[in-house]
Amino acid sequence: MSACEKGAKPVTTAPIKGAAARSCVSTHIRHALRVGDLVPGQRLVVQDLAELLGVTRSSVREALADLASDDLVEIVRNRGARVRVISIEEAVQITECRSALERVCARRAAVHATEAQRAELTEVGTQLRAAVAENAVETYSALNRRLHDLIIDFSGQVVAKRQLERLNTQMVRFQFRLAMRPGRPQQSLPQLLSIIDAVVSGDADAADAAAGAQLASVIDELRASRTSLSVESVG
Repeated sequence: MSACEKGAKPVTTAPIKGAAARSCVSTHIRHALRVGDLVPGQRLVVQDLAELLGVTRSSVREALADLASDDLVEIVRNRGARVRVISIEEAVQITECRSALERVCARRAAVHATEAQRAELTEVGTQLRAAVAENAVETYSALNRRLHDLIIDFSGQVVAKRQLERLNTQMVRFQFRLAMRPGRPQQSLPQLLSIIDAVVSGDADAADAAAGAQLASVIDELRASRTSLSVESVG
């Protein structure tokens, strides 16, 4: 991993430029969005990013334009760039799209996952149970994301994976806030375990249905949260 990818300025005094720098900035911001280090509405200052990553300002501007085309960043005239804020209704629509794609992935994973991959999913299920029993909400939220990522990976559906990476990045803060709601982990645990059981057993129809049911539950929670989640909490 290069110094730029780590988020540290390279030893050389000459800033990185060109396609490598542009890719580095984009990767850095996408990762920060995915783990929640950047929040909706947060300003993205070109000079600060250039200094942090050791790249040219033009590379930062180009990367921000790329991210804006993926609806992750908003470029405001005369005010610079910021992490895009989405509404609850848009979050619902994003989740509807996620559901269609993740159901395809769950079906394929049930058919194509290797024995080692099925064992890995079983272990994630064990860890999810433990996290709920210990009321370890942040751990549970991270495991939830990992489960979805693994099923997408194990499906081998690379087109769906690309689209889901974009959609899921926008939903990080919503997913975290929903996981923090009292009783939500206990409610969603059986749904996640149903997905695991279906994929591990190789039942494509059951995997499809379980993935759809779990994300339908997320949509219900989003709609119910209109009065308890502010727009600023969305990412």
